[in-house]
Amino acid sequence: MADSTPLLSQPNSAESQSTTPPLEKHRPSLDSSIERCIGVFGWAQFFQTLLVSLAWLFDAQQTFIGVFTDAYPTWHCTTHQHGCDSVSNICYLPKNSWAWDWPSYTSIISEWKLECSSSIITGLPASSFFMGCLVGGFVLATLADSSLGRKNMIFLSCLTMSLSSLLTVFSTNIWVYSALRLVCGFGRATIGTSALVLTAELVGKRWRGQVGVIGFFCFTIGFLSLPAIAYFNRGSSWRSLYLWTSIPGIFYSMLVHFFVRESPRWLFVRGRKEEAVATLKSIATPSHSSCLTWSFSEVSFQEERWNDGNVFSTIKMLVQKRWAFRRLLPVLVIGFGSGMLYYGMPLGLGNLSFNLYLSVTLNALSEIPSSLITMLLIGEVWTRLQIGLELVSFFSACTAFDILLIFTIELFPTCVRNSATSLVRQAAVFGGVFGPVLVAAERIDGISSYGVFGLVMGCCGLFAVCLPETRGRALCDTMDEEEHKEKAICNGEGDVLA
Repeated sequence: MADSTPLLSQPNSAESQSTTPPLEKHRPSLDSSIERCIGVFGWAQFFQTLLVSLAWLFDAQQTFIGVFTDAYPTWHCTTHQHGCDSVSNICYLPKNSWAWDWPSYTSIISEWKLECSSSIITGLPASSFFMGCLVGGFVLATLADSSLGRKNMIFLSCLTMSLSSLLTVFSTNIWVYSALRLVCGFGRATIGTSALVLTAELVGKRWRGQVGVIGFFCFTIGFLSLPAIAYFNRGSSWRSLYLWTSIPGIFYSMLVHFFVRESPRWLFVRGRKEEAVATLKSIATPSHSSCLTWSFSEVSFQEERWNDGNVFSTIKMLVQKRWAFRRLLPVLVIGFGSGMLYYGMPLGLGNLSFNLYLSVTLNALSEIPSSLITMLLIGEVWTRLQIGLELVSFFSACTAFDILLIFTIELFPTCVRNSATSLVRQAAVFGGVFGPVLVAAERIDGISSYGVFGLVMGCCGLFAVCLPETRGRALCDTMDEEEHKEKAICNGEGDVLA
């Protein structure tokens, strides 16, 4: 059937039957055509990227909220008749010889009397959350590439995460609480990657890294908001933290549904050309909107022919294509090491004998280089050295993780970009699963969790040498296009394709 959109007129029959690769020298690519029509970065694009990036804020809150709600509360002796002192194990003391410093409802540990439970039980909510992230990452990641798209994936994920967080308020025991944290992690799994991919596909290549940083900055704000909310609610129920973070998340989901635009790249790849043009018109600046009347008539573009309709076809493509698997494996390994540090180190802050609110705030600030100055405000020498090294390590892990996600976007074409980025993030989450175990081992057996973190990250980081350079390269949209570019670069034609 003839295309009803004159802006997207097809090439003549001779050209359409040609087996010439999509990157012909005399025909513009989809990447350059989109950029020429909507501009490199305009106000409409800025509004879209900012609105999408806010998803990271709620993502961060649900990721680290357990640092406060699941914290082991401080306590004090009410009498010294039974040998009670500050280093005593309360599990061996009579109940009437000690008491919590705050009301029991301030933490799940004290409310549900878990102070003497095993580390498996007390760490179950955190582990359940990360397990939910793992399962959700594998189940949901491909939907953003195959059927739902980036926008709908963000909307549904944020809504699921926020609703499950709201229901957590009504938890009656550790088992219900852990089950809801698993659902929350499942919904949260693809928020960051879908937001990052969508923002990158809405702007020109010059601004891809910068708009990615907007998302990371929003994640930092979300991280920073937790100690602030927890501090002003100290003495209140741990349930209030979930109320303060879940309700805004539900309202944000509605904003995404009504105001965020879908990725025009993804729409083109899926064959929804009319919608793609309508999206481009909505975000194009007045000086570029006239370009839409002609720019796609000569575009060199093919729909992804490897997609067989199966939601897991993108994973299949990533594994079967040798060049794609050579890229995927190293970033997964690096993601695992980064995730162990990124998610594990904040959970171990309670073992450093430092103010929990301040230490979490410093970790959040360590995602901003200027925050390292705050190390000068710390007191004792050994404590200063400990928290200082922890801040530098966490800052490095944040930087590596952020760069890895942006790098992954440039390594893979539109048809599998979200799936590949999600897999990398799930590798990071898988690394994070080991964080609570190491932290608990340090508390019980004295094993240095931070030493293990550093060793793992050092080994995983070596895999970066296996990856190609992507700086300044245009984004590809199909597997064939990326494969053609890969072969051309190997044959010394990289300058032509850039």
